[in-house]
Amino acid sequence: MNRLSRSAPLLCALVGLAAFAADPVDEETGRRLVDSFVEDITTFSAGFEQVLLDPDGEVLERTTGTLEISRPGKFRWSYVEPYEQWLIADGLNIWSYDLDLAQVTVKPQVEALANTPALLLGGAEDALDQFEYEGSYRETVTTWVRLAPKNTESGFMRVELGFMDDVLTRMVFFDNLDQTTLVEFNTLAVNTPIGPERFEFAIPDDVDVVGTPAVADARTN
Repeated sequence: MNRLSRSAPLLCALVGLAAFAADPVDEETGRRLVDSFVEDITTFSAGFEQVLLDPDGEVLERTTGTLEISRPGKFRWSYVEPYEQWLIADGLNIWSYDLDLAQVTVKPQVEALANTPALLLGGAEDALDQFEYEGSYRETVTTWVRLAPKNTESGFMRVELGFMDDVLTRMVFFDNLDQTTLVEFNTLAVNTPIGPERFEFAIPDDVDVVGTPAVADARTN
């Protein structure tokens, strides 16, 4: 099992987590950063490195991939290594496609994203209404904003968003199993065009489908 020290560039975010009270940032700045990310950004794309830690700080999993966002309501989270998996929000449904298992799981988007950090990615109008602001702090050049879901049934206890020069560059998720997920973005592009086909999903032939997608007119029911 890999130790924390082998992921120093990414896991240095933990330094800031321990220093939350040491260098606080005013509430107005913290709220502005989150509001701007959810409300002012129409598209966002980046590569990412992701690390999952157990309660003892051991690395359970290390992954890489890409994130693409198109507001409102659409994003594509694609894992590339060590396995290929797509998580596509098309504005109505969430499609999780495991290419190795040849399996697709689909859920209505509103239901699947409720009270999860992924809700912030889609930029839904009421996204921030589902979270409590818990404070902000600064770690070197990164300003962190801490949010907690009002309902923790989704399994997440809190999320921390890291901004550099007002742009989201890191995310840290804490779940109810005391595991921590750290994500660091690279090669970012903000408010540049992304083709709509990136957020469309056609079920491939010869795959198992789990779940029933919502249909378009269900939004008005």
